Amino acid sequence: MSARRHVATRMLLAVLLLAGIGPRLRAQDDAPRRLDSGRFTVVYFPADDLLARALAAAAVRTDTFPWLPRPRQRVLVALAPDAVRFRAWAGPEAPEWGAALAFPESRRIIMQGRTAGSDAGDPVEVLRHELAHLALHEAMGNLPPRWFDEGYASVAAREWRRDDVLAANVALVLRGTPTLARLDEGFQGGSVGAQAAYAFSYRAVTDLAALDPARGLTLFFQYWRESGSMDQAIRRAFGITLAGFERDFQGRTRRSYGALALFADLSLVLFILSLLMLPFFVSRRRRDRRRLKALLAADAAAERAEQATVLAMLLGEATGGPAAPGEGDGGAGPTGASAREREP
Repeated sequence: MSARRHVATRMLLAVLLLAGIGPRLRAQDDAPRRLDSGRFTVVYFPADDLLARALAAAAVRTDTFPWLPRPRQRVLVALAPDAVRFRAWAGPEAPEWGAALAFPESRRIIMQGRTAGSDAGDPVEVLRHELAHLALHEAMGNLPPRWFDEGYASVAAREWRRDDVLAANVALVLRGTPTLARLDEGFQGGSVGAQAAYAFSYRAVTDLAALDPARGLTLFFQYWRESGSMDQAIRRAFGITLAGFERDFQGRTRRSYGALALFADLSLVLFILSLLMLPFFVSRRRRDRRRLKALLAADAAAERAEQATVLAMLLGEATGGPAAPGEGDGGAGPTGASAREREP
């Protein structure tokens, strides 16, 4: 009896022990993990394990950026497991449409994990974009304005789809290309305005690099670090002023994408015109229907009148009524008939 009681006691202790350890084991399984690869540290939750490893491998494999020295600073990449924690980590000043954020001063990047929506984009491309911000800041400090910072990051991440935004931007047709200074304001609005600002910035940096096909922005970055002035760096690297480049950029963009934007938005214009013309179309259809109804009524009345006339004539012949003048006498009038009757 005592032996059985001893066994039962041991089983109860084992159950209680497992019950106490279980929550701790589950908490340990849900705890954040860390992955170190090269100069990158990725912090993530277990559900994002595959994504974290793919991002770390891609970052190490492509750890150079156009026209800049190879970065050396360590970078922390944090993958948020859900939208709530992404907003909490990003801070109140982050835009609602942002899929990732870079913090150059602390060398951190906050990204959405696998729960991100389809509008968040390719995570490898998004990480490359944010890493380019950090690389540019490491090399140039706070010299680049917002439009150049975003444009360079888009070029480094090879975000060629930015041109598609310009090709379908009706504002380019109506208001023309904005100035470089006004591009910074576009990032502070909604998602539509921000996408246009990204696209214009990408095109501006691309056009600037195209001024020196052999060296791109290599000399420009060197002169910019030395002088601290973008205008002087453009003068020395490309032989033009910043204002001159801005005029050329606006003209090229308008010529290259203005007609495409107009053509792409032609369907929208036609739709709006159709909505504007719809009341006139409905009014004309109603007027035509009333007119057709009146014509049909008039035709029916005329047909009924003709049928009544024919019926009256038929009834007159059937009852032996007076014949119409000139009928049945060979063409002679009543005087001629009376004359023949008086003949012997």
